[in-house]
Amino acid sequence: MILNHLMGLYTQPKQEWHNIEKNHESLKSSLSHVLLVALIPAICAYIGSAHIGWNPVASAEKLFLTSHSAVLMSVGMYFGLIIGVLALAYLAHWMAKTFDANPTFTQAIELASYTATPMFMVGLSALYPELWFMMTVALIGISYSVYLLYTGVPIIMNIPEEKGFIYASSLVTCGLVLLVGLMATSVILWSNGFGPELAGG
Repeated sequence: MILNHLMGLYTQPKQEWHNIEKNHESLKSSLSHVLLVALIPAICAYIGSAHIGWNPVASAEKLFLTSHSAVLMSVGMYFGLIIGVLALAYLAHWMAKTFDANPTFTQAIELASYTATPMFMVGLSALYPELWFMMTVALIGISYSVYLLYTGVPIIMNIPEEKGFIYASSLVTCGLVLLVGLMATSVILWSNGFGPELAGG
């Protein structure tokens, strides 16, 4: 069932990872989880940027994106997040043998999708688009995602915690590289005329 482990990962994460390990979902179900949860930041970003507006630093006037620009940004964000999760799953699966693990790709997808979920939920903060608030929520979400990764790797990959720590650290490093790459791609696109368009600009 889509989202069937979501509450458990927030209330009792280690126990929920064991439940996920005992009752592996199908690849279709795991992918459905990613496709559904990735809608949260995409939709909230659209609403926040096109209809609520945000206050830039040192300015009291709210800024809005045009609906067309906000849609393009949200669609790009949606597919970027999905590609990021799939890339992390691929890396988790590819590195597994180095740490004496032998997961299926479905297990790697489960690890990546449930680990990324708190970061996706951070997207709700776009409904209150104040920089300080969004940064605070983002820090909490990223921190919890990293915690889920460190607790989930030994369980899902069936390896000792010592190896799991190194494995998870490698994935965190790869995740940071993916994030920097995504940011660099955004900057390149914006500098070439694909940046957001302000309403009334």
